[in-house]
Amino acid sequence: MFTGLVEEIGILRRITRGKDSARLTIEASKIAGDLQLGDSVAVNGVCLTVVAFDRSSFTADVMAETLARTNLDHLEPGDRVNLERALRLGDRLGGHLVTGHIDGVGRILHRQEHDIAIVLTIGAAHEVVRYMVKKGSVAVDGTSLTVVEVGKGDFSVSLIPHTARHTILGSKNTGDLVNLETDIIGKYVERFLALPGQERDQRKKSSISLDFLAEHGYISK
Repeated sequence: MFTGLVEEIGILRRITRGKDSARLTIEASKIAGDLQLGDSVAVNGVCLTVVAFDRSSFTADVMAETLARTNLDHLEPGDRVNLERALRLGDRLGGHLVTGHIDGVGRILHRQEHDIAIVLTIGAAHEVVRYMVKKGSVAVDGTSLTVVEVGKGDFSVSLIPHTARHTILGSKNTGDLVNLETDIIGKYVERFLALPGQERDQRKKSSISLDFLAEHGYISK
């Protein structure tokens, strides 16, 4: 689990491609010293597992499914990537809950500077945009952002100067691809509402109530 607060901009130093997979070695001088084998790191919002590391870099494997559903397949040596280590219990949740499981890839349609902000309009599939709401949260290349507006096949976000400087989004241009993860809460709400009425009613009946607690001696009526 992540928060969408990028800790470091890493640099892809090497990519070794298999038949349907890839191995990425990423320079990350800030976070590498605190990594262990098996740790999770979000790379452009994609949850990857550390399989090797040293004081200034780490290596992660990427399987075919991940390459097919994210923008990692388009990376080349020298490209910059957003990095975030997994959330630890007790850390401040400054962004929003991000799983590192990408819903889809979007394309930047427009980039506009408005006073101190950079406004990005991103086109995405209906299956992704349907979970977005105005003022809700979305992770773009692993960066927690607030949705400004939502259209039928696009949405917009606004970058403050700090976000533009400390993530790769500040250097993104029209036509660039970005990984998108929508707010997980909306998915669970939709799943519950889609349950058949009888099953939903049964779940309500099986929930703990005050009568249940009193009957089993946990509280007094």
